[in-house]
Amino acid sequence: MSESVSRPALAPDAEPLGPWDRRRVLSVDGLPGGFGPLNEAGMLDPAAVHVAGRLVALAGEPPEHRDAIALAVALAVRAVEQGSVCVDLSTITGELAEWGVSPPGPEDWLGVVAGSRLAESGAVRVEHGLVYLDRYHRLEVQVARDLTERAARPAPVIDEAVLASGLDRVFPRQGYAEQRAAVDRAVRSWTTVLTGGPGTGKTTTVAGLLGVLLELADAERRPLSIALCAPTGKAAARLAESVHHEAGRWPGAAQERLSGLPALTLHRLLGVLPGNATRYRHDRANRLKYDVVVVDETSMVDLLQMGRLLEAIRPDARLVLVGDADQLSSVGAGAVLSDLVRGYASGSSASPVVALSTTHRFGAEIGGLAAALRIGDAEAVLAALRAGADEVEFVETDDPAAALRPTLLRSALAVRAHALAGDVDGALAALHEHRLICAHRDGPHGAGWWNRQVESWLAEETGHDPRTQWYAGRPLLVTRNDYALNIYNGEVGVCVLGADGTLRGHLGTADGVRHFATARLTEVDTMHALTVHKSQGSQAAEVTILLPPEESRLLTRELLYTAVTRAERKVRLIGTEAGVRAAVARQAVRATGLRQRLGREGGQSG
Repeated sequence: MSESVSRPALAPDAEPLGPWDRRRVLSVDGLPGGFGPLNEAGMLDPAAVHVAGRLVALAGEPPEHRDAIALAVALAVRAVEQGSVCVDLSTITGELAEWGVSPPGPEDWLGVVAGSRLAESGAVRVEHGLVYLDRYHRLEVQVARDLTERAARPAPVIDEAVLASGLDRVFPRQGYAEQRAAVDRAVRSWTTVLTGGPGTGKTTTVAGLLGVLLELADAERRPLSIALCAPTGKAAARLAESVHHEAGRWPGAAQERLSGLPALTLHRLLGVLPGNATRYRHDRANRLKYDVVVVDETSMVDLLQMGRLLEAIRPDARLVLVGDADQLSSVGAGAVLSDLVRGYASGSSASPVVALSTTHRFGAEIGGLAAALRIGDAEAVLAALRAGADEVEFVETDDPAAALRPTLLRSALAVRAHALAGDVDGALAALHEHRLICAHRDGPHGAGWWNRQVESWLAEETGHDPRTQWYAGRPLLVTRNDYALNIYNGEVGVCVLGADGTLRGHLGTADGVRHFATARLTEVDTMHALTVHKSQGSQAAEVTILLPPEESRLLTRELLYTAVTRAERKVRLIGTEAGVRAAVARQAVRATGLRQRLGREGGQSG
């Protein structure tokens, strides 16, 4: 197998099922007895078991191969549920053996699946030594093919004099070499993957690129339509804010146009179809109108969303994908940004990747910690944590309550004071000052538990009834897109007491601060604490990270790196040395074949 194939564990969060657990599968016609131990161990859920049973039955697979084929299909379903696009059978035979399941050897097993009736019909695909469900194989091939076709187009025709003038204005040759070179390459390409760590100037580069493109369009006396978007509402709002801030570098009309650019969620850009979670209004038959599409936080974009975006964008429109390839991947299946960066690095001569490496935002301490995490150097990570620097604090304890209470209570009381005074802007600004980030959603190290704990501390301090859902100073996190209200997953806000004594929710969105009656906000959670995944696309002045015990399979290098890089001025890590070492040693990897396709100048196989 190629080293670029990610190798996930069979079930990183598996827990044994109790005798009456609804996830226990009692019987499925035609499935082997070996499924029982895997289901009882929490490694195969009912969806994987029943899909495998139904497909094998419909295909009429021969009895001598039925068990091996069914197990491979079940594992392919499970892989998608865990974020992979496919399953590498060679990586899990040892783990299966621990549960008393003995499939054929990896090569024989792969051969059995490749020769199956399911593979012959196209319901299951075998390629690169990987087993795919057909839908995800087609998506992966489509994404690689669309990117390859975009790269094969003749380069845009540009006015070199106008380009040089624009670069000199925004990125002087002294001090801005990386950004200048990145814009120069992006102007000459239909597709650009702009990657780099936090604070390396990705948004500054995007703003400079847009300014240059506007000047080039003006020189040709043609309009230029631009779309800014991101996977979540909060990330979209932050992108718009950053571009508007950087617009001051441009004079006259260009500044005005950049300052007025809105930002959309990716769902809004593509056009939501009610009742359809996998298709959008814009596709190959109804392309997006924009000449330039910028997607920020691309690490959060899954394979399905990337496929739909590439279908919808015009071949002669510029696509700029921006993000940090070392962050956590999307919640959905795939690791698209990571695959693009690493796939093109493995040999493609048509690489659209432009990497920024010089850090501008962070101080030396946070930047050093992030760099040590990126390369996986546990000793350097611990040294950075224990250096006693102003920007980085390490609280070594396995009992976090005493360390967390002062900081969390101080932050909550500051937000509450502004909210009680009716000061919306002050409450939102106070909310930005501190954030508690957890690896888990539930349990004693989870965001849900600590949200309740902070509310309990608030009750002790203020007399607030902890059973009350809505209260002045309640921090809000939108958890699901609400198209009727035009609010989107990831947007944050606060509950503020109005002059009339009424509580209202105030959300910071890509369209500015918006106000809602609390009864209308049904898809929101309390946000005294949030998970690392939910924190992506946002930042806070000070971040406190609560590490779970070292045995937590959610504790990975990418998770810790993502949490650390949410901080603008200070990081406080609460945990143990063993937890830090476990995080650095364990990588969150996903099985995909996209990087191999791109490395072969891909997209044509399958």
